[in-house]
Amino acid sequence: MIALELITEEIPPLLHTDKGDKALVWMEEFKVSHLPVLKNGNYVGLISESALMDMEDLDLSLDKLFQHLPRPFVYGSAHIYEVLARISDNKITVLPILDNNEQYLGCTDVHNLLQLIANTGSIKDAGGILVLEMNAADYSMAQIGQIVESNNAKILSSFIMSSSDTTKIEVTLKINEIELDRIIRTFERYDYVIKASYQKGRFDDDMQFRYDALMNYLKL
Repeated sequence: MIALELITEEIPPLLHTDKGDKALVWMEEFKVSHLPVLKNGNYVGLISESALMDMEDLDLSLDKLFQHLPRPFVYGSAHIYEVLARISDNKITVLPILDNNEQYLGCTDVHNLLQLIANTGSIKDAGGILVLEMNAADYSMAQIGQIVESNNAKILSSFIMSSSDTTKIEVTLKINEIELDRIIRTFERYDYVIKASYQKGRFDDDMQFRYDALMNYLKL
């Protein structure tokens, strides 16, 4: 999935002539802490709630309040992973999306991305979750997949977490089985470390509750 497919129509850009208080009202209305600013249709930069709150006279236009604005963005062809990385690196809630000529196409926001990931990341599908810990050099998705499939199961999705201060990684698997004991025993025979497992039981109800709560929050 690319950035062009992530554009939301729900968040309009501000104009450089808009006043600071309008920007704050829009941020509250759209439940974001950032908004893109355009001048003559061109992307000028990203305004933040915190920067506005530091200003004394919000009755002034944005171009008078700020001489320079940070200008994070991605091109429309950027992969969703790049979109997520740019949002994380800049600690922003909205990310503008431009074409190859740097013309403004639209933006995406954290809420939109969370909802998309929740709907496409097998979160709602029935199954169990298994967290493996291993040295990064020992990671092999081919072997992990073979072990799962040898137990007549399928990996619905996977996620890898790593840290710069260790050579170990965590591999989280969503598996289409709610009973994981047999799969766990197979992994242990191959000397995999099982860091955590979430199987049939109260976990299912808790995950459904958390998912429903997240979706209700995103619809606010």
